[in-house]
Amino acid sequence: MRSLYSYFLLCISLILLLISTTINGYSDLEVLLKLKSSMIGPKGSGLQDWGSSSSPSAHCNFSGVKCDEDSRVVALNVSFHPLFGSIPPEIGLLNKLVDLTISMVNLTGSIPVTMRNLTSLRIFNISNNAFEGDFPGEILTGMTQLEILDAYNNNFTGRLPLEVVNLKNLKHLCFGGNYFTGEIPEKYSDIQSLEYLGLNAIGLKGKSPAFLARLKNLKHLYLGYFNSYDGGIPHEFGSLSQLQLLDMAACNLTGEIPAILSNLKHLHTLFLQQNNLTGHIPPQLSGLISLKSLDLSINELTGEIPLSFSALQNITLINLFKNNLYGPIPSFVGDFPHLEVLELWGNNFTLELPENLGRNGKLYRLDVASNHLTGNIPRDLCKGGRLDWLVLMDNFFFGSLPEGLGNCKSLTKIRIMNNLLNGSIPAGIFNLPLLTMFEADNNFFSGEFPSQMLGASLNQLKVSNNKITGKIPPAIGNLGSLQILSLGMNKFSGEIPEEIFKIKLLSKIDLSDNNLTGEIPPSISQCASLTAIDFSQNNLIGEIPKGIKNLMDLSILNFSRNQLTGEIPGEIRDMISLTTLDLSFNNFIGRIPTGGQFLAFNGSSFIGNPNLCLLRRSTCPSLMNQAKGSGHGQAASFTASKLIITIITLITALLLTVVTVYRMRKKKLEKSRAWKLTAFQKLNFKAEDVLDCLQEENIIGKGGAGIVYRGSMPDGLLVAIKRLVGRGTGRRDYGFSAEIQTQGRIKHRNIVRLLGYVSNKDTNLLLYEYMPNGSLGEMLHGSKGAHLQWERRYSIAVEAAKGLCYLHHDCSPLIIHRDVKSNNILLDEYYEAHVADFGLAKF
Repeated sequence: MRSLYSYFLLCISLILLLISTTINGYSDLEVLLKLKSSMIGPKGSGLQDWGSSSSPSAHCNFSGVKCDEDSRVVALNVSFHPLFGSIPPEIGLLNKLVDLTISMVNLTGSIPVTMRNLTSLRIFNISNNAFEGDFPGEILTGMTQLEILDAYNNNFTGRLPLEVVNLKNLKHLCFGGNYFTGEIPEKYSDIQSLEYLGLNAIGLKGKSPAFLARLKNLKHLYLGYFNSYDGGIPHEFGSLSQLQLLDMAACNLTGEIPAILSNLKHLHTLFLQQNNLTGHIPPQLSGLISLKSLDLSINELTGEIPLSFSALQNITLINLFKNNLYGPIPSFVGDFPHLEVLELWGNNFTLELPENLGRNGKLYRLDVASNHLTGNIPRDLCKGGRLDWLVLMDNFFFGSLPEGLGNCKSLTKIRIMNNLLNGSIPAGIFNLPLLTMFEADNNFFSGEFPSQMLGASLNQLKVSNNKITGKIPPAIGNLGSLQILSLGMNKFSGEIPEEIFKIKLLSKIDLSDNNLTGEIPPSISQCASLTAIDFSQNNLIGEIPKGIKNLMDLSILNFSRNQLTGEIPGEIRDMISLTTLDLSFNNFIGRIPTGGQFLAFNGSSFIGNPNLCLLRRSTCPSLMNQAKGSGHGQAASFTASKLIITIITLITALLLTVVTVYRMRKKKLEKSRAWKLTAFQKLNFKAEDVLDCLQEENIIGKGGAGIVYRGSMPDGLLVAIKRLVGRGTGRRDYGFSAEIQTQGRIKHRNIVRLLGYVSNKDTNLLLYEYMPNGSLGEMLHGSKGAHLQWERRYSIAVEAAKGLCYLHHDCSPLIIHRDVKSNNILLDEYYEAHVADFGLAKF
């Protein structure tokens, strides 16, 4: 009987084991293979070692999989695999899972509600994917043992789920980096087990969440970035005695920093930057004895750095930039044994930098730009060989640049312009292996450049407006990464080394206002990446190199105030990117070439050349001098007939004047009648109204395809008039056909409207709606750029994208713009973006 009973129990056990391993017809192996088919790799396959097998425990050897003694999956981690797709509902069958981590794999779709069956789950990490829709709070009802819930950086929307309140073991909760709306539920303060709460970068609004101070076990609290709270920092947070990190950056906080925060003796990180905090920095914060990182930047704080801060002996980072702080930088700042980052720029600090700054051997980044600091630069800034950034610009530092900086191989950026520094620039600086930027403009540096330069990473070398002498060394050609070379307003002499133009990435070169001699090297034509050249105010001789036309990306060319000779190359007319040309005050001869790009330049580009035939001048001195014969021996006979010739000349001139006036009037009448207005919508003006606006004072821009005028029509309508080269001349039409065929048929809010065009056999005038705020390029790089806030920049990017999206997907036929850049994004009176310039567009 007992044997029968034992046999019965064995059968029951086998049946239970079978049920445990096959639910709804799926074993754990089959569920994993189903997951594999839903999560596809970049080339159609992922999780390569996940394959079918007859072994009941084969899946336990899959990468990222761990099993228990019964071959049930208890941990699944497929993080950092390049996978796409979604999580299938079958995942709910892995009901023995304790750890589910699917992070950084680009999955999309929604979270399947079948996950509520994962009742053993303790770790649930789906961070850094692209899951969307409401977060299904109902899946949490069965996860009573959950300790970690991390959904950071997805696309979840809706309200924050309330179901998390019932998770009594939850220690780590992160919903940051999503698109939730509304307020932080006050019920969240009931999750007493919480040690980590991340609700940053979501878009939440409402009152500052003082109720979170009830979470007495909280160690990390992230509430900032793109959230917006009413009020200031809750004083109640001073009671979070276990708190180690508080991040409330960029969440619209107002008021003063509560001194009670000094009670947080375990706090190592305090981030309150990018808010509207006012008042003084509380001296009581010196009680934060564990503090390592302090960021109070971009606020409206005032006063001095508290002297009590000398107690912060564990500090590694101090960011106080963009406030209204003043007074000296306390000397004890240089004594901090662990200080790595000190950024104080954009304040009103005075006196000297601490002499001992950097002696701890750990200084990594120093930025004190735009203050009122003076004195010498401390000698030991790079004592530990870790200094990465040295930014001291816009102060009153004097003395020489420390020689030791020439041996600081960790440096990547040196910005010291607009000071009173003097002496020679340490030779080693030009050989630093990681240095990308050296800006020392507007100082009093002297001496010569070293003969050896090997800085492989240097892409900006700017030392204009100093007193540097000697020749420009040929070794400058060894700076293979150089993009900007600015040596203007110094005392360089000798010839321009041709090695400079072997630098393939060089885009801007300024050698103006020196004592350079010799000819412009012909090798300049090989530097095709150049966009701006300024050799003005030197003593250069010879002719403009004939190959100058090869610089098709060049937009600025300034050879003014030299001693250049010869004729102006006619090939410049084909340099369609050239918008600024200055050849004034040289010794050029002959006539100024016409047509093409020369239509964009006026007489000021050529003045000061006595032997050059300026525009609209009927006589040409240089050609007349060439035409003079050697008939000086016949002077006597010429004198005898001088009176007769003079009388005949006067009579002839009078007749010619009468005839010329008559013909000009007739031609003007015919030309006026030849203009034709073609409109793409109803317009209440005529061709003559457009022509009246083509005045010098109405010019608002010059580009590769022509000149742009601002025009005011009789009905008050403002238009932009782009004057192009006409089709009837036999030259290229500079995008006229493309503009008419593409933009003429488009109507979209974020694309500049082409109202019509006026044309005759020689010229085409395109008429656009007027954009009063100019181009995005001008706004970003001009004086108004600082006023273009991030929210507006983001909107401009979205609006421009909408215009392009219409062209690519909704327009009929579809259009490719082919010339998208900041200068072709125009801004209306409300700074709304409009895509413009369809000169290169194609269907």
